[in-house]
Amino acid sequence: MSRARTATKTNTRRTMTDNDLASTPYRSGFVAVVGRPNVGKSTLINALIGTQIAIASSRPETTRKAIRGILTTPDAQLVLVDTPGIHRPRTLLGQRLNDVVDESLSDVDVVAFLLPGDQKIGPGDKRILSRLRSDFATKREDGTWNWKVPLIAIVTKIDTLSREELVSKLIEINEFADFADIVPVSALEHDNLDEVRKVLIEHTPEGPQMYPDDQVTEERPEDTIAELIRGAFLETLDDELPHSLAVVVDSIEYPQDNETGEAFNGKALVSVSIYVERDSQKPIIIGKGAANLVAVKKKLRTPVNRIVGQKAKLDLHVKVAKGWQSDPKQLEKLGF
Repeated sequence: MSRARTATKTNTRRTMTDNDLASTPYRSGFVAVVGRPNVGKSTLINALIGTQIAIASSRPETTRKAIRGILTTPDAQLVLVDTPGIHRPRTLLGQRLNDVVDESLSDVDVVAFLLPGDQKIGPGDKRILSRLRSDFATKREDGTWNWKVPLIAIVTKIDTLSREELVSKLIEINEFADFADIVPVSALEHDNLDEVRKVLIEHTPEGPQMYPDDQVTEERPEDTIAELIRGAFLETLDDELPHSLAVVVDSIEYPQDNETGEAFNGKALVSVSIYVERDSQKPIIIGKGAANLVAVKKKLRTPVNRIVGQKAKLDLHVKVAKGWQSDPKQLEKLGF
């Protein structure tokens, strides 16, 4: 039977002493964070790491790439792989997103299966469990499953549940599959995050530190900025935003002295192409008097400056790539 790690309303964490560190083996590995769309994968990863690594939204297919966030503690380093939600694809883009999940699952040490506390287990969850079993488990003669990697259930959005509802949900999930552990969490309320970290580390194999202490992602600056811009449009436009929006950072140009070629204290120019599928969608992105573009630039001024390491100017251009979600050449051009 799985162990349900009880949620608490505190996030106290004992500081490890030198003696603790000497006796505790260092652990490191890759943790695939999976689940159907909108279960809170990106929100949880951002909360665990303590900074925004992946954009979070209620819209399906918000995460389009396997974004890797790096969580480093005194005794462990976990690479949390934020995968697109596993779903039945309706476009070539949707199939490519499922392919990203395939690649992300190919070599992981732990699987964190997110299940929303405010929804019943449905066909999508069952399809994911079947997929995980085919990749990571073999069936024993008695009908139980032998897992090659630990399968952890993380019950999200528990802030929406009463204590009685939470107990009922934990029982339902315990009967759903033979999880190594079950951990309830509310990433938005930062409730039980320390327990999630602890459980993931416990199930990660011993290994060396792979990245510097201060590195929190594997993403290139261009990819991080592109995701921030797409996330800003998701927040700014909400229901008006075309689902077919794609963002590509074409270049980051640092100012140089024309005579010596050495860098000097000017603004870096970040050139960005924003793609939609139809001409009628361009005015939605731009806004009246370019209001939406201005709002996004203002919102991202500080984060972009931090990423490029100096003051920067965002140069945004809205373009049309007709039918790109189902066009192989266009998808490749846009990085899918």
